[in-house]
Amino acid sequence: MRALLRLQSTAREQLIDVTRQVSDLVEQSAVRDGIVVLYAQGATAAMMIQENWDDSVPRDVLSLLRGLIPKGVWQHDQQQDGNGDAHLKAGLVGPSETIPVIDGRLGLSRWQNVFFCEFDGPRSERTIVCTVISDRWGASD
Repeated sequence: MRALLRLQSTAREQLIDVTRQVSDLVEQSAVRDGIVVLYAQGATAAMMIQENWDDSVPRDVLSLLRGLIPKGVWQHDQQQDGNGDAHLKAGLVGPSETIPVIDGRLGLSRWQNVFFCEFDGPRSERTIVCTVISDRWGASD
């Protein structure tokens, strides 16, 4: 099963927890055991699995990336549209995550959540391609 998850971002840099939406898609797929592959469309967005006990870890992730990859100092900033840092952050984090589906549920640990990473917002629409694949060859469970 493949579905598109559409969302909005409200800040230039933001980690958006999409765990509930992905979990709902896995449940709708009726796949009992397999994988779900999540792919962030866009060259300035990414996917990440991280702790979400409180908002300190997502804030720390953004602080780390801002420190490693500052805004406004890249060739792309001078030659194009000023979002060179967003491209580099997205490339470093990566556009996709793969999560096991176990007994019809996301195989995340207690402290793991799934985040869409916005590095060039705010955007009125962002898309995550979600593909749920059964481990039973030729079957949908």
